[in-house]
Amino acid sequence: MIDKTLRLLITFLAAVGGLMITDRIIPLLATVVGEEFLRIGVFGITMTTILTFVFGGLVGGIVGFVVAPLLLKYLWNFTYWLELRLNKMPGYDVLAGVLGLATGLIISNLLGPAFMPIPIVGKYVPLILSVILGYLGINVAIRKREELFNMFSNLPALPWLSRDGKERSKDKTDSICQAKILDTSVIIDGRIADICKSGFIEGPLVIPVFVLEELQHIADSSDLLKRNRGRRGLDILNRMQKELELNIQIDNRDFDDITEVDSKLIKLGQVLKAKVITNDYNLNKVAELQGVSVLNINELSNAVKPVVLPGEEMVVHVVKDGKEFGQGVAYLDDGTMIVVDGGKKHIGETVGVLVTSVLQTAAGRMIFAKPKVLM
Repeated sequence: MIDKTLRLLITFLAAVGGLMITDRIIPLLATVVGEEFLRIGVFGITMTTILTFVFGGLVGGIVGFVVAPLLLKYLWNFTYWLELRLNKMPGYDVLAGVLGLATGLIISNLLGPAFMPIPIVGKYVPLILSVILGYLGINVAIRKREELFNMFSNLPALPWLSRDGKERSKDKTDSICQAKILDTSVIIDGRIADICKSGFIEGPLVIPVFVLEELQHIADSSDLLKRNRGRRGLDILNRMQKELELNIQIDNRDFDDITEVDSKLIKLGQVLKAKVITNDYNLNKVAELQGVSVLNINELSNAVKPVVLPGEEMVVHVVKDGKEFGQGVAYLDDGTMIVVDGGKKHIGETVGVLVTSVLQTAAGRMIFAKPKVLM
C-alpha cells in the first residue's frame, strides 16, 4: 500500500515537473516555429496548451510512473542502511548528531540571505551552505560529544544541588546502584549468576553488544571446547535474565576505532562511569591504570575462603607429589592448594597435617603444612 501511494506521488510530481519544463521550453520553441503556429487552436484549445499538457504533463507522468519502482528500490535501500547505522550508534551519538545538524542549519539560514544578491549563483548558495554546514555540524558534534555533554553536566545550580554546593543528594543512591559491565570471561565462568542471586550485587548489569558478538562467535566455533564454553555463557545470561529476573541491559555502543574487546570494555566503563566485573587478571590491572573500577570474581572468591592460621590442624587427602623434593600436594573443597612438606610418601592417603604458613598470591591462596607428629 505504501509503495503504491509513493508511486502515485512520484508520478504526480513528475507530471508537475514536466509541465514546468514545457512551460519554460515553449517560449524558446516560438522563436523556431513562429508564434503563429502556437496560436493555432483546436476546439478552442491553443497549441500552447496542447503541447504543455501532452508533452509536459502526460510524458512527465509516464516517465515518473515507469521510473518510480527503481527510485523506490534505492529509497528503501537507503532507509534500511540509515536505520542500521542509527541502531548501531549509541543514543548519545544520535542526540549529538541531531543537535549538530540543527546548529549547522541555523547558521546556514543566517548566512544564506547575505549571498542572495549575487547574480546567477546567489540563489543556490543557501542550499550549498545548508548541506556543508549540516554535514560539519553532525561530524563535529559526534566527535566532540563527550566534551559537550560534560560541559552541560557541569553547569551549576542544577535542581538537585544543595544551596551550599555540596554533592548531589542522589549521589549516594547512584553509587550504590552504579551500573556493572560484564565481560566475556565472567559470563562464561558462571559464578556471577550465583553472586547476583545472593543479592551481593545491586544496580543494572550492562551487557555490551560486542561481548554478545564475541560469545556468539565462541559458541559457533569449530572447536568443541570453545563451542561448549560459548553456549554455557549464553545459557548463563538467559538464566540471569529469565529465572533470576535481574535488571540486565544490552548496550549497543560499539567503538569501531577500537579492535580489542578488553579495550572496548574499558572505554565503555569510562563513558558510563560504571564498574567492570571480570575474572581476567590482566584486564583488572589495565582497567585500574585507566581509572575504571573493577570487581574481580577471583578476588571475591579468595576473600570469602575460610581463614587458616599457622598452627591449625586439618585432615587432607594427598593426591600428588609437589615441585620440591619430598613434597606432596592436597586440595581443600574450595580448591585451595595445600603443599605438605614430606607428604610424598603419603600420596593416596588421608593424613592429619599442621599448618606452618599461608601465602596469599594474585592467583589465590597457598597453604604450607607438614604431617602431624603422632605422640
